[in-house]
Amino acid sequence: MVKRQRKGIMIRLLSLVVVMLVLSAAAILRDGRIFGHDLRQTHAAVVSVAQGSDTLSVQPDGTFVVNTRVLAKDVQGYGGPVPLKIHIGKDGRLTAIEAEPNAESPSFFDRAKELFSRWQGKTIDEAMAEDVDAVSGATFSSKAIIGNVQRGLAYAKQHGLADGGKGAQEESAEHTVATGWTLGSIVALIAVLLGAVVPLFTNNRRLHLVQLVVNVVVLGLWTGTFVSYTLFLRLFAGGVSLSAIGTLAAPLLMLIVALLYPLAGRSGHYCAHVCPFGSAQELAGKLSRRKLRITPRVLRVLTALRNLLWGVLMALLLTGTCSAWIDYELFTAFIYSSASVWVIVLAMLFLVLSVWVPRPYCRFVCPTGALLKSVEC
Repeated sequence: MVKRQRKGIMIRLLSLVVVMLVLSAAAILRDGRIFGHDLRQTHAAVVSVAQGSDTLSVQPDGTFVVNTRVLAKDVQGYGGPVPLKIHIGKDGRLTAIEAEPNAESPSFFDRAKELFSRWQGKTIDEAMAEDVDAVSGATFSSKAIIGNVQRGLAYAKQHGLADGGKGAQEESAEHTVATGWTLGSIVALIAVLLGAVVPLFTNNRRLHLVQLVVNVVVLGLWTGTFVSYTLFLRLFAGGVSLSAIGTLAAPLLMLIVALLYPLAGRSGHYCAHVCPFGSAQELAGKLSRRKLRITPRVLRVLTALRNLLWGVLMALLLTGTCSAWIDYELFTAFIYSSASVWVIVLAMLFLVLSVWVPRPYCRFVCPTGALLKSVEC
């Protein structure tokens, strides 16, 4: 018995290592980075020198341009760094903010770019004093934009651009590192902790029902916190920076539950007790006691189709053919303000189906669930 248990642990540990390697490869292929280290950095540096680009440059019309690529390389969005070009006129006012190429989801980043207008037309001092909140539904991208602007403005002030560049200031501007702790991130962390710990000591049905509601309301609708391929690639490509530790605390704990609990024999714990979309499906299932009967043969076919779908999607991701599908997992329906209409419609259809079929998306479709299942072998 002991040998069998050890063998099971070793197999799950090996599966976890394989999953880590696969996700690392996907991050490198998609973003050219691994844990914050840019594998294309040397080439980019050569191109930068060849083109004469720098952190601070001057346009022919006298406009100064501050590039935050180096200044804020540790400030991470959901897909990694979000460098900006901040244009400052000869009168010391911000004339434009321009986004450099990044790995953010276009639908989320387009919403976050609405923040640019909050700083444009203001002097550097006015812009630095501007209290800007993250855009609902695009929190990661918003905080990255805010962090980049803060770093860029501090650099501009330090180099005397507040007066149009007429005189360099001797005072150094210290970079403030925002850790991302907000009421939402704190409550989300508490919700994940409850889902991770309480079921280990009790199987009380009422407590489980309360946890399901908390998962949907807090982790889903309020903060949009969940494990997904987008989160995996964001962490494997960009790593974890101090500037995002508050925002990432709950997702990181989710990953611990999803990937490490199976090593201790707690397979499926994340899906059953933490995942907000899984919780929503289970709550929908409580609306009716009548369930559709699925024969073993049909169940095998549906499971095989799920594995086939997962294999195709992984092939698309690892070959670089199409990685955009990771932005359309149904979890993003919780971020309804920026989610695709089709994602929301499909999510609602699966919730309706959940009334008569227990957790249909989890069991027969979910690519992230299939990935986590591979660790539980």
